[in-house]
Amino acid sequence: MAKYLLKRLGFIVISLFFIVTITFLLMQAAPGGPFTAERQLPPEIEEQLNEQYGLNDPLYVQYFDYLKDVATWDFGPSFKYPAQSVNDIINRSFPYSLVLGLESIFIALSIGVLLGVFAALKHNKFGDYSAMVIAVLGISVPNFIMAALLQYVFAIQLGALPVARFESFAHTILPAVALATTPLAFIARLMRSSMLEVLSSDYIKTAKSKGLSDRVVTYKHALRNAIMPVVSYMGPLVVAILTGSFVIEKIFAIPGLGNEFVQSITNRDYTVIMGTTVFFSVLLLISILVVDLIYGLIDPRIKVGKGGSK
Repeated sequence: MAKYLLKRLGFIVISLFFIVTITFLLMQAAPGGPFTAERQLPPEIEEQLNEQYGLNDPLYVQYFDYLKDVATWDFGPSFKYPAQSVNDIINRSFPYSLVLGLESIFIALSIGVLLGVFAALKHNKFGDYSAMVIAVLGISVPNFIMAALLQYVFAIQLGALPVARFESFAHTILPAVALATTPLAFIARLMRSSMLEVLSSDYIKTAKSKGLSDRVVTYKHALRNAIMPVVSYMGPLVVAILTGSFVIEKIFAIPGLGNEFVQSITNRDYTVIMGTTVFFSVLLLISILVVDLIYGLIDPRIKVGKGGSK
């Protein structure tokens, strides 16, 4: 296990190196500069700012300086907000994104698994068709359209929930549902297919022939094996939640990290763009590692240590 973890951590470091390098080069290749949009700045002031932030240094000097800063988890100052560092922005905004993301993942997993199991147990019946119609709608409708629809129905028409901002638990419901809709639909379809396959396997037929109730067979024997593909989907699920939050946070005026990322692109705040990209990449790579470890815990046949399949 220790050898496997060290190996995976090594891959994470290598992946981050390439992500940092590519992000840095893309920012350098972007036309203009972080102060180009400030039309009122005289050329002399802009030159002083470039000198202050090291933008006049040779490219390789800027690159190695940035690598050293990232290695110490220092993403530098914000170009748009000189009094704040990128770390300050991440520390301030990430808790909002974390709460929204965890709530969305909970909704997607719980309802998606339940819907998929229900559809499999009601195979080729009205319940199956109804569940799959919901899943198809969830996949077909983009989350920003779903967000606008939820705001119109539940906030404007019914007045049951706040339309925007993030001041209480009630403010999180609509954005979390909008963010969870698409992954929920994928999980439901994935769970249905996996559950149907497991229910038709020989060991399930043997369990039923021994007189076990359908409830015991379904939830004790079938569900544990059927949920494995859903666990594998957890890595992409984190990606979907993180990238989806960019738009959702903007629509609902949530001061989260996704909103800061979108705003940094508008402001041409290169250090914030690079810092949030690296931060999101770290979360993604760690989540994939955690999913692999959970996968081995759920199915004892899968080993992550010596001689295993991982």
